[in-house]
Amino acid sequence: MSTVSLMSHTRFVVVGAGAIGTWLGARIAMAGHPVSVLARGATLTALAEHGLRLDLDGQQIAAPVRASDRAEDLGTQDAVLIAVKGDALPALAPLLAPLIGPDTLIVPAMNGVPWWFMLGDSADHPHLPLTSVDPTGAIAAALPVDQVVGAVVHASVASAGPGHAVHKAGNRLILGEPHGATGPRLQALAEVLGACGFAIELSANIRQAIWYKLWGNMTMNPISAFTGATCDRILDDDLVSGFVLAVMEEARAIGDRIGCVITERGEDRGAVTRQLGAFRTSMLQDVDAGRPLEIDLLLSAPREIAAHLGIATPCLDALTGLTRLFARTRGLYPPA
Repeated sequence: MSTVSLMSHTRFVVVGAGAIGTWLGARIAMAGHPVSVLARGATLTALAEHGLRLDLDGQQIAAPVRASDRAEDLGTQDAVLIAVKGDALPALAPLLAPLIGPDTLIVPAMNGVPWWFMLGDSADHPHLPLTSVDPTGAIAAALPVDQVVGAVVHASVASAGPGHAVHKAGNRLILGEPHGATGPRLQALAEVLGACGFAIELSANIRQAIWYKLWGNMTMNPISAFTGATCDRILDDDLVSGFVLAVMEEARAIGDRIGCVITERGEDRGAVTRQLGAFRTSMLQDVDAGRPLEIDLLLSAPREIAAHLGIATPCLDALTGLTRLFARTRGLYPPA
């Protein structure tokens, strides 16, 4: 894909029209770029009738898009925006081949540790395919790491129904090449997305940006899920907030070993979270809706990295076990 094609006429496809995917796709479509959506069921029906709907700044945007449940119908794209839950990607990734040409950019807009995070030779980390995230290697085989652009989303967006999202706060996208270079393709993508209204930040260490976001939500999300508590109540309980800090220190130690150094204090990060007030995390919302919980990208993958490096993580182990057990008893995570 040439820089010229990215700048002048960029074909985007959204894979996963949940809250984040709808927010991304609607804004891009309203900026004039052709947007397709790979969807099925009620979402596909809603897109055919309404397009992507986004409540933004007190108004509702309705962006017409091309939608299908078959990637073959949509064809090769310039950029594939993946916004599905991590547990869905191993089965889905091989089906995306018709969307991906040799120059297509693959942009996973997902929480947690992505499949490509420890791939490739690096002075910062060992080559480690993450079986907790990509158990059979199907994702890595289908989505070439040299076509990936790492992304971190800093926005609060809620689902209001199939293909319908409500933007609440934040508009920031951090983009970076997996191995640190900032070349023409990244610059071009950043300019396109910036012109769509997103606040774009380019990072020479996107892995650190991913790890930093994980550091902030790998505790609040699961604890809120199995307790039903909002973030303010988690922080107000001395014993629970102490446990949160202990998990964060273990995650900091892992990050120190893989080139994802965090210098901020856990207490300071907690103060930022406290500003959100009685905030219901995305994982707690998933529990309420009976959706599968995204445990592996948030918890299992950091544990796998730590085990490979010989780092003990007793608090992270306990948090993972409690969250997994809770989810399994409610059918929200695969059985052992």
